[in-house]
Amino acid sequence: MTEAASRSQFLSLHLLETLVAVLPVRDENGSPKSLVYGGVERHMITSQARRRAERVHARDRANAGVGALKDSSTGIRTREWALITAKSLESEHGWETGEAVATARAVIEATGLKFGDPAKKTVANLTKVLLFAPADTGTRIAAHIAEHADELLRWRDEYLGAQAKAAKKGKRKAGADEEAEEPGTASTPLPKPHRDAVLLAIAPRDAVDIALYGRFLAEIADSPNVDGAVQSSHAFTVHEAEQVDDFYAAADDAKLIRKRNALDFLDSADDAGAGMTGYQSLISGTFYRHAVLDRVQLYNNLRAAGMDGDRAADTAVAAEKEFVNAFVEAFPEAKKNSTASTGSLPALVLAFEGARPYNYAAAFQLPVDEAGAEGPAGPAAVRRLLDHHAFVSARRDDLTATRVLTYDPRIDAVLKEREYADVTAVVRIEGLTP
Repeated sequence: MTEAASRSQFLSLHLLETLVAVLPVRDENGSPKSLVYGGVERHMITSQARRRAERVHARDRANAGVGALKDSSTGIRTREWALITAKSLESEHGWETGEAVATARAVIEATGLKFGDPAKKTVANLTKVLLFAPADTGTRIAAHIAEHADELLRWRDEYLGAQAKAAKKGKRKAGADEEAEEPGTASTPLPKPHRDAVLLAIAPRDAVDIALYGRFLAEIADSPNVDGAVQSSHAFTVHEAEQVDDFYAAADDAKLIRKRNALDFLDSADDAGAGMTGYQSLISGTFYRHAVLDRVQLYNNLRAAGMDGDRAADTAVAAEKEFVNAFVEAFPEAKKNSTASTGSLPALVLAFEGARPYNYAAAFQLPVDEAGAEGPAGPAAVRRLLDHHAFVSARRDDLTATRVLTYDPRIDAVLKEREYADVTAVVRIEGLTP
């Protein structure tokens, strides 16, 4: 780990971006999310939405053979592992659909994952929680089931029989609130060699995005959890912000065609009006967001997954490059077709190394007043962020390797105007990391 060891433990990333009439994340009512900070309301884009966009961006690039992780394994977060396993049993081992689904569900359930209500078709074969596991998990479980088909089919029939008996028995008469014994678990446990095979399949193994973003699986105590190496903050506007409720009217093509071809005004009147109307909320503003990569945690996660030291060091460097790329490039895809939000580019990216994480949200506690002396929020926020960093850097000896990237000519002018010491301007995302 020679190269990684020579660098600081934490890589801090800070980004300013201006978004206009978008809705990248919504609450349960379909409204934009917000927070109150500095005494005023700000628009907010949650870290969960950002992290998923970044994780999927890096995974898709790796799967497409693009970028630093093009030869690396990645993960999938889903409730459908039983269905994925069953599909592999069908396509690769020639199993019939019903038998494949029943067997895959039973094996995975008996390992410790709980499934939805078997009486509800929509959730019967879905786990109750999302499981983040390597992409080949279903294929590996299916291969093990097929290899031990005779033994596992006999076990499955006993297991399902025990479940059926438990379902009929229901709650014990001794206590109305006491649940019946968990069906099938005590009387027909999955034999240890088969359970171990499933645990190995769902283990993080060499999935790089699990090492980066971590996972938590409470249902199976002996399946390893992973403390993520990436910390992400919620993005928020650097100024006070208000949402806009945009009224829309959608045309009904068939009605318009009839109206256009109507022979008299009465026929035309029957087809008057829009096909559908409604409101959608939209937000605009200049957002600050922040993320930090713990290089030591990333390396340790890769080592714990079974990589030797040299491979873990090389993979950690590649993962860092893809993480930075995703932080800059990825964007939540909600409303992307009606707002073109994914085409946004950041006004500024600030990257530097340190012995600890540094969050500069405090630079924007006092909201930018665009009507005041600071002027437009974009350039004003850049000046604030870089001034804040310069002030902190003068008091912290560990801050090094400061780099900035901009896609806005106005911001480029600000950088040249201020001439910040020890700040290197780069023109490619790759230049943000050593």
